[in-house]
Amino acid sequence: MTNREAPAMNFATAVRRCFSNYATFSGRARRAEFWWFVLFNFAASFALSFVDLIFFGLGHGMMGGGQPLSGLFSLAVLLPSLAVTARRLHDTGKSGWWILLILIPLVGFVVLIWWYATASDEGPNDYGPDPIAGEDFTATTVPRVPRR
Repeated sequence: MTNREAPAMNFATAVRRCFSNYATFSGRARRAEFWWFVLFNFAASFALSFVDLIFFGLGHGMMGGGQPLSGLFSLAVLLPSLAVTARRLHDTGKSGWWILLILIPLVGFVVLIWWYATASDEGPNDYGPDPIAGEDFTATTVPRVPRR
């Protein structure tokens, strides 16, 4: 551990980090990084669905309208979404393969949400150094909030 403090994770930093680790399934992701990226995906999908509605209509039947923009966006963020999810599970000391719990209706979703919201393992674990402890950050003036 170092005496440096981890900077606060903001929206832009989290999205940039997720895209710079596009398909990196190793390492750890802080809670803030994961949830900011989830918010980005939700907001972008909502906005693109609205644009699709304006330009392409509702899309009735097999050959009607559709949502090409939101579909392409979903395809573009599939790998970074899976990667940040695996890294978030690593941060809590669990294998990234636990993401497959989503295949169990309702129960899997609830368990995964619980794990995504769980505090990080303090210090290094089997998946890498503690991202909050500051091993991979430069010094900052933002105070570190102690964990409980």
